[in-house]
Amino acid sequence: MSAFQGSKINPTRFHRTQIKYYLFLILLAVFMILPIIFMFSQALKPLNELFLYPPRFLVENPSFKNFYDLINVTSVTVIPMTRFLFNSIVMTASVVVLSILISAMAGFALSKMQFKSKRAIFEANIIALMFVPASVAIPRYLIVNQLGLTDNMLGHIIPLLALPVGLFLIKQFVDQTPNDLIEAAKIDGAGNFGVFWKIVIPIIRPAMATVAILAFQLAWNNTETSEIYMNKETLRTFAFYMTTLTGTGLENRVAGQGIAAAAALIMFVPNLIIFIFLQSRVIDTMAHSGLK
Repeated sequence: MSAFQGSKINPTRFHRTQIKYYLFLILLAVFMILPIIFMFSQALKPLNELFLYPPRFLVENPSFKNFYDLINVTSVTVIPMTRFLFNSIVMTASVVVLSILISAMAGFALSKMQFKSKRAIFEANIIALMFVPASVAIPRYLIVNQLGLTDNMLGHIIPLLALPVGLFLIKQFVDQTPNDLIEAAKIDGAGNFGVFWKIVIPIIRPAMATVAILAFQLAWNNTETSEIYMNKETLRTFAFYMTTLTGTGLENRVAGQGIAAAAALIMFVPNLIIFIFLQSRVIDTMAHSGLK
């Protein structure tokens, strides 16, 4: 009897008792995907459909004119849109790779290595989680300016490398690594780098994927470094360029809605792609998986 009940509660194959769960999940999935559909639809709407009243959710006459206009609007200027896009790609890739590396190495050091002020450093990282970026904008600018990183591509990268939540997540994963396993590796002749590369890295991959998503979103959507640290237009990013599309005047605001929708879709798609590929790792991170 208990085996039968167990098969109904958690069946290995489809069972009619699962229908209500499937219906709920399908409705929830449809509800969650509606904003994504709207974003694609908005980017494909011609200008006359963008200002219809009452507004339509789906596009009737899809067109790529908004994307052509987005490209052509800077083709007659000194700086093309592709330059801003290139800056964003270089900056984001650098921030993601370096954030993962720094967070992983720091998490390993704070978890498994012994050194002075180790506890104080980790507590400082916890305190840093409480501060929103706007609250440290002025001291961050003073530091960047003193380092001579204004009007420099490094001014985009270095201020974004400190990721307190990434360090916290990775340290929690490394804490699950048995000390006996590390000691056995050291007895076999592995140094700290060998332990980190061969033992710790495979365990913290879910957390590294989560850090990759957080770092990507932080860098790809960032406008602060372009607004504060960059005076040269050629060094600014695509996210900053998006804020200039609609302009300040009413005429520019109306004319720029189509290209702004196209630019918003370009900004959104990479976020969607990276989350689709790494979402299973994120779920593992939230569940604190690893060696037990």
